[in-house]
Amino acid sequence: MKKVVLNIEGMTCSACSNGLEKYLNKQKGVNNATVNLVMATALIEYDENLVNIKDLNRYVKEAGFKSLGEKKEEKKSNELAKLIVFAILGIILMYISMGQMINLPIPKVLSMMDSPRVYSITLMLLSILFIIYGFDIIKNGVKNIIHKMPNMDSLVGIGVIVNFAYSFWNTIQIFMGNTELVHHLYFESSAIIILFVKLGRFIDKKNKDKAVDTIKNLVTITPKSGTILKDGKELNVTINEIQKGDIVVSKPGEKIAVDGTVVNGKTHTDESFITGESKPVSKKPGDKVIAGSINYDGYVEYKAEKIGRDSSISNIVKMVVEATNTKAPIARIADKISGYFVPTIFIIAVISFILNFVITKDINQSILALVSVLVVACPCALGLATPLAMVVAIGNCSKKGILVKSSETLEAINKVDTIVFDKTGTLTTGKMTIVDGVYNEVTLKLLRSLEKNSNHPLAKSICGEEKDLFETSNFEEVPGLGVKGIINGKQYFAGNYKFVEKMNVENKLKDNETVFASKGESIVYLFDEKETLLVIGLADTIKKDIVNTIKKLEKINKKIVMLTGDNEKTARAIAKQIGIENVISNVNPEQKLDEIKELNKNNNVAMVGDGINDSPSLKAATVGISVENGTDISADSADVILLNENMDNITKIFDIGKHTIRIIKENLFWALFYNICMIPLATGLLPISINPMIASLAMTLSSLTVVLNSLRLLKK
Repeated sequence: MKKVVLNIEGMTCSACSNGLEKYLNKQKGVNNATVNLVMATALIEYDENLVNIKDLNRYVKEAGFKSLGEKKEEKKSNELAKLIVFAILGIILMYISMGQMINLPIPKVLSMMDSPRVYSITLMLLSILFIIYGFDIIKNGVKNIIHKMPNMDSLVGIGVIVNFAYSFWNTIQIFMGNTELVHHLYFESSAIIILFVKLGRFIDKKNKDKAVDTIKNLVTITPKSGTILKDGKELNVTINEIQKGDIVVSKPGEKIAVDGTVVNGKTHTDESFITGESKPVSKKPGDKVIAGSINYDGYVEYKAEKIGRDSSISNIVKMVVEATNTKAPIARIADKISGYFVPTIFIIAVISFILNFVITKDINQSILALVSVLVVACPCALGLATPLAMVVAIGNCSKKGILVKSSETLEAINKVDTIVFDKTGTLTTGKMTIVDGVYNEVTLKLLRSLEKNSNHPLAKSICGEEKDLFETSNFEEVPGLGVKGIINGKQYFAGNYKFVEKMNVENKLKDNETVFASKGESIVYLFDEKETLLVIGLADTIKKDIVNTIKKLEKINKKIVMLTGDNEKTARAIAKQIGIENVISNVNPEQKLDEIKELNKNNNVAMVGDGINDSPSLKAATVGISVENGTDISADSADVILLNENMDNITKIFDIGKHTIRIIKENLFWALFYNICMIPLATGLLPISINPMIASLAMTLSSLTVVLNSLRLLKK
């Protein structure tokens, strides 16, 4: 199965996106299709043996829309200019049609009473201009009715056609001598309906663009060219010309061209665009660099490793776009409502027409009621309620260095009551350091001189980057105990307490060892053939701000559990420092998975761990959150990826998830409340009623309310 994201043109409401989604899912070879109204995209999973992109584009066209393919070219829009022109024409139209009612000066040639024929033909010609302006709405509306997928355009289109046709018939009657019908022309209603719909869509688009700006900015973050070393010479090439294995050069102030590993030089880079972390990151040989990051202050040469679609930024863009194309369970409620909504409105409109005619015998009032119901009930606000909030939230998360892989995750995060943390690399740095000890400068240098020859992980932690060390001869590893060697003609040993006991030397530092061990530290001695000279305790240090993060999570009533393969003594010592009471220790990766499954039986569990090493556990949890460095996104199996070391982002994802669902519920409430209030008024069967122009204005305002409410998430 392959996945593709197609850009779609012509969708205006949830009925459009739902109809297209249903149509695509019926097609042979399409495994699953999800259509996003806000992003105007369709995420399609298909069998490449049965269909291809050309077939998918054809399916979209058959459903009444246009596929723009995978890459959407930005076109310079003149919509604002058109809107201004037609707004001026709208004012002129309203002045001519209604000016006399409020005693405004009207030329006799355009007067309703003095020149009814000129008056009626002028209104008709002006309204025809608006019909041409809004022909896309009418065309799409009729097309979707033909395809049995009526949508917002169908409601507006039918309303405009009925209104215009009735007014056109009355105009013919006026020319035949029945000038009394001049009072029953509603050309201005058709025109103003189109103007308000166009205005609403223009405002929607501008505001929705703000929601997707973060995603669009990611695409343009990488440079268009770079410098490679070829036969010892620097050669400037385009990004597409850089191949895997090339040595790429970056100078101060330049952007890193592709993902790679530093082979020469040192610098600091700004990776805030991808991690949300503003602090410069030190880079030296062996460190990874990310395409699009800015080289601050040094010259580096790095080996190109991930280029084009394989780069970190490409993976992030792909995942963010795919995330906005997924649907949370709460979104499916709105989709289900929208699926029945449009047909129901057509029925209500027809019933309103019939009842008005039966009660009043007035065809004019009956037609106005029909058109008002069709226009006021457009489900645009309902369609925007969920997807727009999700797009804003996911885009905002990516800006903070939080990569959310699906809309479902933002809803599921609200159900989580238990958070399980892996210890090493999640709560702690994963790097052992000397935290306690009895030593001096000389004994520590002797220890490091011995350990530099060992490949044991603890040896590397002890030595660090120290280079000014003694020469060691006759070096030997003693399995399970330690190492030994001769320095400056004297025999030295380094290792655990068992090594000290085996060599039968005086241990003057036994009490210190007992204290260090009680804290869960790993013990290393240095001794000669007579006595112990040094003892140190090494421990995995806890991450910065993790204590505050745990406190914040407990304040919002989350149960915290630490899950680790360490022995209970070490695990409890680390947990005590952090402030975690619930500890599960001595478990291997398979047992971790079993523990998560067991916890998930009675709780909704979020697992926080390493994206690759803890893959099974992350998958089994209600929500998997991985602590990453942003360089291997595609291999991560979590639902949420933290792209920087800011552990407070764990609390932020819960906060954003909570507010996103609240905003969606508010949007759905206001969209439905608006329809519940306005549809009865539009039927013309109550003492208070509204005409088609007021209906179209109300529809625009309802959509704007939902858009502005969703944009509040940008402040989170």
